[in-house]
Amino acid sequence: MKTRSGPGDGPLDPSLSAIMSERRRLINLAYRLLGSLADAEDVVQETYTRWYAMSPQQQKAIESPGGWLTKVASRICLDQLGSARARRERYVGEWIPEPLPDSAEWADGRRPGGGAADPADRVTLDESVSMAFLVVLEAMTPAERVAFVLHDVFRYSFAEVAEIVGRTPAACRQLASSARRRLRASQAPAAPAARHAGVVRDFKQAWDAKDIDALIGLLDPGVTAVADGGGLVSAALRPVEGCEQVARHLVDLAARAPGLEILERSVNGRPGLVLRLDGATVSVMAIDVSDDRITHIWGVRNPDKLRSWTTG
Repeated sequence: MKTRSGPGDGPLDPSLSAIMSERRRLINLAYRLLGSLADAEDVVQETYTRWYAMSPQQQKAIESPGGWLTKVASRICLDQLGSARARRERYVGEWIPEPLPDSAEWADGRRPGGGAADPADRVTLDESVSMAFLVVLEAMTPAERVAFVLHDVFRYSFAEVAEIVGRTPAACRQLASSARRRLRASQAPAAPAARHAGVVRDFKQAWDAKDIDALIGLLDPGVTAVADGGGLVSAALRPVEGCEQVARHLVDLAARAPGLEILERSVNGRPGLVLRLDGATVSVMAIDVSDDRITHIWGVRNPDKLRSWTTG
């Protein structure tokens, strides 16, 4: 397998620095496959552990170290996706992928402690990490997800994907095609960023004002709001559906949390909201907009998924 260059990757050579330069691309790959930054970090660590467990002679015999690292990381992700499905069936409430902040959130001094770069900084934010995209990936089989992400997002050939998935190139082509059909069937055209931001801003102002009528006007009649508390904090165990029901649920939420601060922030590369109470981040909301109406709201309250949003 050849190496595809990712953002910030330099030319590959046998040196330690070149091997470690693959880390950003591997984090990007594993996050898209697993929907969890913590799990992605674990996968990359395990991948490097396996590399350094080999003798120098074994390492030198590998023609493309970057390709080897990608193959190993992808196979670990494939194994984890199977077990993750079983774990998420036992998850209390809905499971939502881990939200990521924009890199500017760290660059302007809000990085916790001002220390080393957070792994979230290394994830390239584009449409392939939007919450709407990741939620659809969650509905795919592990093999579909790996074949689609490797081929359509990272541009590996189906012959290369077949080495990882353990199927023929033709079968991998069918898997990716099936994944594309799922995406087309579930996703409306994304609103332009400026329009999306305008809707989110109006939504924030209406929510701050607890204006139910204004909220209803900004919500699609079929809007769905999903909350992920992970069983650790209170959250709706089932999605809330319908514009009036969602609007009343949001106003009730604000009424039960005096002092709740609602901030506009980029969530997985798209305009969203962050909720803070007493200076602590208590929820991150990804928002999907189509035809100037909000169609989906994903609210993450699980503290384990909010570590990238914690302010010092």
